[in-house]
Amino acid sequence: MRILSLILVAALAASPALAEDRKPVISVTGEGSIEAPPDMATISLGVTTTGNTASEALDANSAALAAVLARLTAAGIAERDVQTSGLSLGPVYDYASSGERGGPVLTGFQASNMVTARVRVLDDLGVLLDAAVGEGANTVNGVYFGLADSADEADAARLAAMADARRKATLLAEAAGLTLGRIVSIGEGGTAMPMAAMGGVAFERAAAPVPVAAGELTVSASVAVVWELEG
Repeated sequence: MRILSLILVAALAASPALAEDRKPVISVTGEGSIEAPPDMATISLGVTTTGNTASEALDANSAALAAVLARLTAAGIAERDVQTSGLSLGPVYDYASSGERGGPVLTGFQASNMVTARVRVLDDLGVLLDAAVGEGANTVNGVYFGLADSADEADAARLAAMADARRKATLLAEAAGLTLGRIVSIGEGGTAMPMAAMGGVAFERAAAPVPVAAGELTVSASVAVVWELEG
């Protein structure tokens, strides 16, 4: 008990000194972004067909989609870059007319099949869209631009975010009459690269290749940094 009492007394005597040595800190969030031209695109397109029976609609859809897929292959799209993304088959009703029992009239069946394809040569994108529509693709859900590898852009955005955090921390510290000391902690808030979308693709084959403007993508990052402050 005597030894325990001596330890407690020593700890209480040292605590004011520890409190005096504790330095104030400042916590700042920095944000950075980098603009980069896309080097690939993902297109979502497909075929919608109708028929008097379900099998008729599905057969017509399969034939048309096979032609579209063949066109993609002929254009140099690798098999690994093409994936079926949706298949549906259902009845079509005419709700404006009434049948014998007063309900909507069954007019046939509709089949729809969608595929997504990655295009790695953007110069060929407009011609490819026009050719796919010419082969029977009558549903185009969108074109999305991206980067095949965004590691370098993400790192550049992180460095920009760190520089932004230091700028903010220096400004606030100087306003308080202090200077930045050592870094206590760094936390990454993550990186983001929203995909740019292009819409307005016609369902009928155009007289010229579909015009495509890829623009630029924004790769962003954020960091949370804590500095000690020096008096």
